[in-house]
Amino acid sequence: MTSSQSHPAIVVRELSQKVATLDGTLSILDGINLEIAQGQSVAIIGSSGAGKSTLLALLAGLDRASHGEIYLDGSALHQLDEEQRAALRGASVGFIFQSFMLVDSLTALENVMLPLELAGQANAPQQAKALLERVGLAERLDHFPNQLSGGEQQRVAIARAFASKPKILFADEPTGNLDHSNSDKVEELLFSLNRESGTTLVLVTHDLELAKRCQRQLRMHAGRLEEQQ
Repeated sequence: MTSSQSHPAIVVRELSQKVATLDGTLSILDGINLEIAQGQSVAIIGSSGAGKSTLLALLAGLDRASHGEIYLDGSALHQLDEEQRAALRGASVGFIFQSFMLVDSLTALENVMLPLELAGQANAPQQAKALLERVGLAERLDHFPNQLSGGEQQRVAIARAFASKPKILFADEPTGNLDHSNSDKVEELLFSLNRESGTTLVLVTHDLELAKRCQRQLRMHAGRLEEQQ
């Protein structure tokens, strides 16, 4: 696939993931085919252990599949080595983890600055400050993660994920550890930033109301994906 403006954000062909266990080979994903358009919002739902997070990690290049092809922003992800996958993630991908994954020794501002500095951007502090203001944390710039609530930590994580202006944003249970009030704030933030930036949004969630806010809902069952009507 060539890299052009017309290509889909994500194309998956016959994707499978199998792991060896003491009881034999366990099939987590089984022959998944999927295409996601640029700028689309997609929710992946399903029971625990269905393979949702595994699929998300493969699509983001955080892990390597047993079999199949993944094209991410026009690049053949399945043909890249770890260093090349990391470079592609840095250029095109944002990832929001349920457990926030902030660096404990860095302030909120420094956590958001990190991807900007890695990308060599000279005005990282100003950009990071603007993003934290955008997510309502102007008064928390110098706070460390352990000084922030769960909702505040997730908002820092969202600001960090959007800092590199990703073409594709993956979110693994982004509201899973939050109370109702903070869940609502994080949802609004995700979708408003998604619309404003034209970012492709792919999220895994147990929250059916959150899933319904996406343009498409896909259900994972026994390692396979089905489109919800």
